[in-house]
Parts: sequence; C-alpha cells; structure tokens
Amino acid sequence: MDKSETLLSIRDMHTYYEDSYVLQGIGLEVPLGKIIAILGRNGMGKTTLIRSIFGLTPPRLGSVEYKGQSLIGLAPFRIAQMGLALVPQGRRIFKNLSVLENLQLPTSSLAGSHTKKSDMHTNEGRWTKEKILDEFPQLRDRLQNGGNELSGGEQQMLAIGRALVANPDLVLMDEPSEGLSPRFVLHVGEIMKRMRSLGHAILLVEQNLALALSVADHVHIIASGRFVFSGTPEELKSRPDVLDEHLGVSGAKSLDDIGAHA
Repeated sequence: MDKSETLLSIRDMHTYYEDSYVLQGIGLEVPLGKIIAILGRNGMGKTTLIRSIFGLTPPRLGSVEYKGQSLIGLAPFRIAQMGLALVPQGRRIFKNLSVLENLQLPTSSLAGSHTKKSDMHTNEGRWTKEKILDEFPQLRDRLQNGGNELSGGEQQMLAIGRALVANPDLVLMDEPSEGLSPRFVLHVGEIMKRMRSLGHAILLVEQNLALALSVADHVHIIASGRFVFSGTPEELKSRPDVLDEHLGVSGAKSLDDIGAHA
C-alpha cells in the first residue's frame, strides 16, 4: 500500500478499561477513499477500537496517526477538527436540540469551524445542509422538531448527516445499521458507497455481515481484542471456518445468502 494514500495508521494498539485488557496489539490502515470494515461478536473490542482512535478511551500503548500526525493525547474535539467524524453507536444526537441545530453544530464556532478544512473534496463533492436534506428528505420535514421527537431511523439519518456536513476525510461509523429496518439498512449502504465515491474513507464497525461485505474494500475480524482474519470480502466468503467460528455463520445456505446481498 502506498503510504501517501494512508489516512489512518494504527500500530500495536493496546487499550484497557482499568484492569480489563481489551485491545491486544491491534494494527490497521485506512487508505484514502476506501471502506475498511471491522467485524466480530459482541464484547470483542470493536467499539473500544473506535473510542481509542477518537481519544475517548486512549490506548496505553501503541501509535495512532492520521495523515502522519499522532492522535495520541489529543482531546476528541481536536481530533474532529483534523478531519475525522464519528457516527457513534446509539446515534448520540442532541435530543434537546432541533434537527436543524444538530446539523449546524459541526460547522459552528463551537466546533472550531475557523480551522482549515480539507481540500480533498471539490465544491461539487462537498456536503452542505441542503445536500444532506436532499439525501434524507424525512429530515427536511422535521427541521424544527427536537431530536427526541424522531424515530430511530430518523435519528440515524441525523447522526450520519451531522457527520457528513463537516465534510470529513475519514468517518468512523459504529454499528450504523443497529435497530434499522431492512429498507433503511440498504439506504445506509448506498450512502456509504456514495461517500466513498466522493473521496471519503470509512472505518466501519458492523454486525450486519451482508451490509459490511456489500460495501467494504477490506475486512478485519476481531476476537478477544486481536485480529483473527484480514482480507477482502471475497476472501472472507471463501473461509466458512472463520465465518462459523467468529461470526456464527455456518452452512452453504448462509454463504449463498451473503453472496446474494453482497
């Protein structure tokens, strides 16, 4: 991989929750304009990886570099100002703010909008509030509604829109399909593909195997804080032993189902 194309580089990351040893030597790279998926069962360290990158649960050992600059020791808001955005598990929108106010936050002075934005995206490819509302027309009708008045699917739309309006180079997405209808899961997949076509890179944590394999360029499976598989979606689909042991997918029928959705 050409190092000049690498946005995020993690080397030998070790993260603890007090005395609990969660991430045990993780290493990965996220290239420009690619989708890297992290798969695994619950409790294996997927969300901890996202939190470690974004400075919410800093690693004790290892390096995390974004465009060659270390993220270790930086506050999460500083990391966001560097061109990363987070779509967290559980949406985490501001429920006491309106839809419009949620969308305005990433470009407000509170978010450090005075800082230099990336030149990666052309004006045509940049996300504006209007483009977000075109993508999610349900939100246009709910602009003055509070976040607590939205359905789960609408809250996820808002969480994704809030991340995109900052025009980040790299988006960390933690379980974006969680609790969504099958129709909207497909919509989320199309959004991720469109983001990639506009030059965004995505680090995707996901339990929906069909969704992950349909969008990812490269896949890592994590088990007990370590990667036990790394490869392309096609390589993973050819490894029924890995799918069975680490993701609970077994049998030819399941593999056919994955292929039909991927």
